[in-house]
Amino acid sequence: MSDQLALFPETVALTRVRPERDESRFYRLEIWPDLFGRTMLVQRWGRIGTVGRQRLDPHPDAGSALNALAELARAKRRRGYCDA
Repeated sequence: MSDQLALFPETVALTRVRPERDESRFYRLEIWPDLFGRTMLVQRWGRIGTVGRQRLDPHPDAGSALNALAELARAKRRRGYCDA
């Protein structure tokens, strides 16, 4: 069985480490279905090694959640985050 990259990934893990600023941060985005037929975009962020914070954003369907995930990931990469 071969592993294949998803065209639209449902999980993105990013990190930003800058020792000169004593900064080591993570940002994780995931898409989860909920029990009511909607799709949740889960955002987790914080300092590496901690639990961090979490935010759940409901979306009416998976397509809109994927669009929001892609836009947030693009914005974080512009701010210096790299794929983990």
